[in-house]
Amino acid sequence: MPETQNIEYKSSWRDEYLKWICGFANANGGVIFIGKDDAGKVVGISDSKKLMEEIPNKVKDTLGILVDVNLHKSKQGGFVEIVVEPYPYPVNYKGQYHIRSGSTKQELKGAALDKFLLQKKGKRWDGVPVPKVSVKDLKLETFEFFRKRAFKSQRIDEDSLTDSNEHLIENLQLKESDSLKRAAILLFHSNPEKFVTGAYIKIGYFQSDDDLKFQDEIHGNLFEQIEKAMDLLFTKYIKAEISYEGINRVEKFEYPKEAVREALMNAIAHKDYSGGVPIQISVYSDKVIFWNEGQLPDNWTVKILLEKHASRPYNPDIANALFRSGYIESWGRGTIKIIKECKQAGIPEPVFSYDSSDISVEFRKDIYNEKYLQSLDLNERQVTAVLYVKEKGRITNKEYQDINNISDRSASRDLENLIARGIFKRIGDKRGAYYKIPSGGYGG
Repeated sequence: MPETQNIEYKSSWRDEYLKWICGFANANGGVIFIGKDDAGKVVGISDSKKLMEEIPNKVKDTLGILVDVNLHKSKQGGFVEIVVEPYPYPVNYKGQYHIRSGSTKQELKGAALDKFLLQKKGKRWDGVPVPKVSVKDLKLETFEFFRKRAFKSQRIDEDSLTDSNEHLIENLQLKESDSLKRAAILLFHSNPEKFVTGAYIKIGYFQSDDDLKFQDEIHGNLFEQIEKAMDLLFTKYIKAEISYEGINRVEKFEYPKEAVREALMNAIAHKDYSGGVPIQISVYSDKVIFWNEGQLPDNWTVKILLEKHASRPYNPDIANALFRSGYIESWGRGTIKIIKECKQAGIPEPVFSYDSSDISVEFRKDIYNEKYLQSLDLNERQVTAVLYVKEKGRITNKEYQDINNISDRSASRDLENLIARGIFKRIGDKRGAYYKIPSGGYGG
């Protein structure tokens, strides 16, 4: 059995392996085998009796925890099993904090260490109190804005809305003892960046990944950032197709407003504000990408996000205020709502990605429409074929010939051109081959 998140193999004992025990104790626990190689094959140990006595004492004296140490015998020789349970409090090795992550051990430092220590204490970053800041330092206009939205949402007691700002902050649980929490600063202060580096949003329009045409930065508290970002996105960055129903002007945007709003809310509610990096929204001619620094709950994957799931916001105090003001739901339906809105708008399902500390959602335009396809200088036969595949899901060379009334040679030439341009993808061998739109969309 190979090494995993919970298993580590060592051919012999070294005192530095106390760091690995520390890492397991600070994570989800695990087992260290002494006397096995990296592949898990028994190589044996000669000093098993000595190790059985020394290891428990060294662990207790250095780390202050208890472990189970068991001796096992096999035909290949003896090996020692060290079973480490997860501990509810932080465990350190000579002042260093180690943690098991995947199949490796990491020493925690800086912001990562702060986050770890807070979590072990049952606290979140946004719940840490900030000294020497009072309710009087917060923005009055934002309180009034919040009250209007909260009254409309009906998710907060009306008496709280008519009470003082001081009591409103307390009812929103944005205060600890006599100090405001970080969440209160981000939500209601006129300049939260004075206290939190990178607490703003960047929006850029890209011709390509390395060709930024123009950009905007959105500052202020989180409520202001939400309103400004939505306004900028749908007045400057995202285009609308204008049509008329009778005398009424109708605007249909390239991406559904509710889906974009939900993606923005997710980025704000789940951002790791300790990282100092702003939320980034990258707009291209055919896609929009929302990116924020953050982490999914332990053992969560993108797959879980795409299903109905528990609501576990990274910043629960921020999320609560956004919920009370009607910006977000509380039942973990945000991603499902985004997908539903995209389907209803007739655009591809968004792509959600997560990599260690990066969370992103990518929206893609429906470029498979006649107007856009013609702008790519496709011939009429190719446009017809693409629209056919959009409806039917696939097309063969014979079907291409039939719908366009052309020869095998001409069909093959057209199809190869569509493949070269990333619009079609060929599936199967020559005889049974068919053509479809790539799963990631045009160029995907």
